Amino acid sequence: MERVRELAVAAPGKEALRFAGTNEILTYAALNERADRVAHWLISLGLQPGDGIALLFENHPALAVLAVGAERAGLYYTPISIQLKTREVAHVLKDCGARVLIASQAMRELAQTLVTEGATQGVACFMATAEDALGSAVDCAPPPGFASLNDALARVDTREPLPACPQGRDFLYSSGTTGLPKGVLKPLVPWEQRAIDDTEMASWRKSFGFDQDSVYLSTAPLYHAAPLRYLMRVLRVGGRIIVLRKFDPKAALDTIERYRVTHSQWVPTMFIRMLNLPEAVRKRYDVRSLKVAIHAAAPCPPLVKEQMIEWFGPVIYEYYAGSEGVGLTAIGPEEWLAHRGSVGRAKFGTLHIVDDEDRDLPVGEIGRVFFEGGPPFEYFNDPVKTRGVFNRHGWATYGDIGHVDADGYLYLSDRRVDLIISGGVNVYPQEIENVLAEHPAVADVAVIGVPHDEFGEAVKAVVQLRERDAASPQLVEALLVFCRERLSHIKVPRSVEFEEALPRHDNGKLLRRLLKERYRIAVR
Repeated sequence: MERVRELAVAAPGKEALRFAGTNEILTYAALNERADRVAHWLISLGLQPGDGIALLFENHPALAVLAVGAERAGLYYTPISIQLKTREVAHVLKDCGARVLIASQAMRELAQTLVTEGATQGVACFMATAEDALGSAVDCAPPPGFASLNDALARVDTREPLPACPQGRDFLYSSGTTGLPKGVLKPLVPWEQRAIDDTEMASWRKSFGFDQDSVYLSTAPLYHAAPLRYLMRVLRVGGRIIVLRKFDPKAALDTIERYRVTHSQWVPTMFIRMLNLPEAVRKRYDVRSLKVAIHAAAPCPPLVKEQMIEWFGPVIYEYYAGSEGVGLTAIGPEEWLAHRGSVGRAKFGTLHIVDDEDRDLPVGEIGRVFFEGGPPFEYFNDPVKTRGVFNRHGWATYGDIGHVDADGYLYLSDRRVDLIISGGVNVYPQEIENVLAEHPAVADVAVIGVPHDEFGEAVKAVVQLRERDAASPQLVEALLVFCRERLSHIKVPRSVEFEEALPRHDNGKLLRRLLKERYRIAVR
């Protein structure tokens, strides 16, 4: 975070972070001073380079301060999703080995439950107040088992320079969409390399054009990998960040217009919610300042992406990657229109499509997606899962299947674990979801395999309607006819269910396992 120090001197009044709606602001000078205080405090607790802290926060200014401070102290920091249940939070806290837990006032009830259930044993616990990040006093005593972060920071002596140490980094956990969250551990950056762009950072800057003049809108929860890493990267280039405390389609559009946002990041469900606004409302907002609107995390139906390009202009970019960082593809709007449905060509790592014997497959054939040449990583405390990511060549996968075209563009078919095998035939849910998403009655859709006495699995569509009262047997038949006109017989759902809302994580990822559990009864 050398850029933060530089700007604290060269442009101390420049905004680093602004939280839209509440207009809470952190300048680069304030961020630098408070992060230094945090780093001194963490070291004073006896933490050594490579130790870890855990953060339990909603989108809050203190989260950025604590992350920058932890990096300066050479520590790992683990933001924990506030959407997790107590059992899952306790698992992450224990698994990551954090020596310190810091929670916000908004997480007070969950934090107290962790203490009551013994999940914080051996962990020093602190609770933040608004004063810890913003300098405005709040009189609110921490709950039993927690000390005041404000009081702890006030006692810190920051006169001595920080010791030379490796640059700390995030230690992130999965969303828990397929079970308990799993940690992705990467090595720390040595002291002498802390100011050098790594390969992934350089690729990110080149692909999307971030610099000190960028105004970046962060729309998603900062405890997720991409939003947190984008925030930290924008700070590294000296840009300005506008954070939504919680996504709202009108608030997002208003923020773009009000602050002349140049860069932003989204998930497809956000696109859908904005497109569902009345056309008159959408036209009310000026989005012409946008140069880059990036989306990732979950598949985007092609029709939705086409509509967003028509509305926002040729600024919609997509990338395919993961917390593990084993490889990355990216694609710009013009490329995508020429390769509709692709997630791009490899920008980091060499792309391979392989069969079950790890042999490269020719253009157009569907197989497992692997990357060669990525950095080392491991799932913390899970050597079996770590080994499962790598094949015999040492290439690594995110667990997806797909194919490449003659120009090297990757098209994802689905997650391997979500593949439906019906009567011995592979059926890819994403293909069916993309078709159903084009029906005017459908707001969101998930396709799953359910047990079938004869075929092993049958295709079921679970649909969220634009108009909740429109569900009827006639609409079920209309959706099936719509599919029959566009899909081969084996891919057409054998049944359709309507739900008020699909179970999605707040990063847009579908919690498909919940639907599978709900509809596990065998059909004939």
